[in-house]
Amino acid sequence: MNFSKHIICIISIPFLILLGSWTSVEKVEAISWITWEEAVELTSNEAHPKKVFVDVYTDWCGWCKVMDKKTFNHSEVAKYMSENFYMVKLDAEQKEDIIYKGSTFKFIPQGKRGYHQLAATLLQGKLSFPTTVFLDEKMSIMTILPGFQKPGFFYKVANYFGEDNHKKQKWEEFEKSYEIPFVVESE
Repeated sequence: MNFSKHIICIISIPFLILLGSWTSVEKVEAISWITWEEAVELTSNEAHPKKVFVDVYTDWCGWCKVMDKKTFNHSEVAKYMSENFYMVKLDAEQKEDIIYKGSTFKFIPQGKRGYHQLAATLLQGKLSFPTTVFLDEKMSIMTILPGFQKPGFFYKVANYFGEDNHKKQKWEEFEKSYEIPFVVESE
């Protein structure tokens, strides 16, 4: 009986090693988030700057955390965004001043928390979280996308602006014709 257990173990080891190599998990490309100031510097100093993506969030926002985990950590989304955008995280309640185009944006205490003026400016006064903002290479707003976005839909929006499709066709036409290049899991 012991002999047969040893044989099963010996036969099973190569099978398990082979199985492990087939089922290895695809490495998720992590997004390298930068500050607003770093994005401004990159768009100003590079010969061919990328567009800018801003994730406006708060520490207490549950849907912001879900979007980080499900959307921004999706391997295809992370890869596309990193290749085509400077990725900025902006805490809508940060206390530090931000100087941009000669103006100083400050934290404004209000109620229990408050808000940062740059977040309010980017979101055009509509403070809801999460909200994402797509900017062109000159830091002009292309679109504001409020709320949690699932990976497939988010990828489609990112491609619409990242590949300048917004200059070629209306969103409704693009949305109908564009095929997401990965399998969307139960969106």
